[in-house]
Amino acid sequence: MKTPQMDQAVRQTSDDVIEHAFDQATRWTRDYVFDILKDLGIHYIFGVPGTNEIPIIDGTSYPENEVRYIECLHENIAIGAAMGSARMTGKPGVLVVHVTPGIAHSIGNLFNAYRSQVPLVILCCQQQNELITQEPLLASNLVDLARQYTKWAHEVRTPEEIPLVLQRAFKEAMAPPNGPVFVSIPWDFTMVAIEDDDKVKGVTRISPHFTGDNDAIRQAAAILSAAKNPVIVAGDAVGYADAWAELQELAELLGAPVVLQSFSSLANFPNNDYHWQGELPGSQAGVQGVFKDHDVAFLIGFGAQAQLAVYKYSDGPLFPPELTQVYLTNNTWDIAKNYYGEAAIFGDIKATLPILNDYIKPAPPEGAAARNEKMRLLAVKRAVDWDAYLLEAMEQEDIWSVVIAKALKEEIEERELVDDFVYVHEAVSDGAPFQYYLPFSTNGAKPVSYYCVAGGSLGWSMPASLGIKLENASSQGTGTKLVINAVGDGSSLFYPQTYWTAAHEQLPILYIITNNQEYHTLQLGLEQVVGAYGSAPGYGWKPKTMDPPYLRLERPKLDFVSLAKAFGGENGEVVETPGAVKGAIKRGIDHVLNNTTSYILDMRIAGNTPTAPSTSDAITAYYSKQPVLDYFHQDTVKAKLLSVATNRHIPSNIPSIF
Repeated sequence: MKTPQMDQAVRQTSDDVIEHAFDQATRWTRDYVFDILKDLGIHYIFGVPGTNEIPIIDGTSYPENEVRYIECLHENIAIGAAMGSARMTGKPGVLVVHVTPGIAHSIGNLFNAYRSQVPLVILCCQQQNELITQEPLLASNLVDLARQYTKWAHEVRTPEEIPLVLQRAFKEAMAPPNGPVFVSIPWDFTMVAIEDDDKVKGVTRISPHFTGDNDAIRQAAAILSAAKNPVIVAGDAVGYADAWAELQELAELLGAPVVLQSFSSLANFPNNDYHWQGELPGSQAGVQGVFKDHDVAFLIGFGAQAQLAVYKYSDGPLFPPELTQVYLTNNTWDIAKNYYGEAAIFGDIKATLPILNDYIKPAPPEGAAARNEKMRLLAVKRAVDWDAYLLEAMEQEDIWSVVIAKALKEEIEERELVDDFVYVHEAVSDGAPFQYYLPFSTNGAKPVSYYCVAGGSLGWSMPASLGIKLENASSQGTGTKLVINAVGDGSSLFYPQTYWTAAHEQLPILYIITNNQEYHTLQLGLEQVVGAYGSAPGYGWKPKTMDPPYLRLERPKLDFVSLAKAFGGENGEVVETPGAVKGAIKRGIDHVLNNTTSYILDMRIAGNTPTAPSTSDAITAYYSKQPVLDYFHQDTVKAKLLSVATNRHIPSNIPSIF
């Protein structure tokens, strides 16, 4: 006979069983993330902690997941660090951000990642699914916020969808061309208990090593073989493909100079090859000068094709109409994006170039040998001129960046670190000396030995240095024993909180602040804008002063070493004269190679706040006297620059003006 007490006992037992089942749960939906990270060999998640993210962050507390949580003090630092990690490994960098403010704070470096084709998976913990429609605190349409700068953006509809979405997200981030993917997950979805054997099977890998269509390759080979004066423009897809050797062979076959896309994300061609001519100029007239005398341009992996701030249709197109264009890259969007291509090869660069080269070898273009000899001689002259410029720099009161670059080169080579260093670049107005002197060469370096971004949203380098240093080696076979970050004083102020994470994670990084006490590229940009529109019909705009106080970094003057100390960067020094640079560089490198803390060098590029560059004579001497990198096009670029008032006072080594 069943009694009421027995019924109650049965009910209690059933409830107890259910409750006990949840007590014994050892896996939750958040663990699908860790299934994938283990499958791919990814060992870091970056982020800024928020309540919604705790279930995912908690997963990094389990040693069996083999994932560490890298805490940052701003989301744009977290995404920048994830980008640095991704650059080294070739795998997606992973970060977790907090609802609307989290992804909003990340937009600057998300844009950089998108433009530089960096694989990322951004997990954003949305507010509870049942509450979103009521517009709760911090919630918004997160997908629309991220979509413009991602390959795919999606918000999970149900917990059961999480493994499907995650597999797709990581697959897509790694598929050529790489790029960021955004996944919004209502945070309550991450805590649903699942069975121990309910795991993500794996992530589909789509091989990037696919060759282009043979007919398209033959067509391109025929055009290049018939060229009278070809030029090669190498973009980031060359560097990502690790295709230096293949492109060097083609440059030799064609007798073609190799110029790099402006704001290259990697070292897309070795600088010890005499075909190397540095990056395209940052002005309309400068780019036109490069292409002026060429009949054929081979545009390989060339994605960032208009890295300018000032452009006028009345001054003509960047590429002359008579220039025959041939494309090769792994991204259809970048093929003939802005101008008609006579031949177009859609394929992996490293897999396709050997086939193209083999078709050209039997019939290389006329004059190739003579052009190669010309470039050999020009490379010798360039070296002489740069060394003479360095000697002049050593006689100055202030530090010219060439002195820093040469000191770094000597230390890297003397310590035999050419295959074990990464240079992270954000000294925006001082790129040429570093790109010329640092050993981005075939003597051990690789494309990933140089880190920059094509997007140009400032504040990318210091965060990236964290992710780079966390990784011991790159997917291209180089190491990260020495990580150097050269950054302008203005750019360094975007995210000084980076120093805290470096100290917290014991990451020894050499930070070099090129301190000119102003936004110098903006001073030059102001002149360029006035030159373009100050007397133009319908405009006639000029600022009240060519020396505006808002482009200065003074009153009070900044103490970068003390600023770093406030965030845990306890070691550093101010360097004020050229003669002191080499010793300071040596001390800085000794420190980071033998300690677990960073070292900050405040390099005084200008001892006193410089005057505004209102005339050519007033431009800082280290620009006006600085040799160009592109000696092959030196005369045509100079002539074109001088023919346009906009550029009359802007040296061709200055990159795009921000």
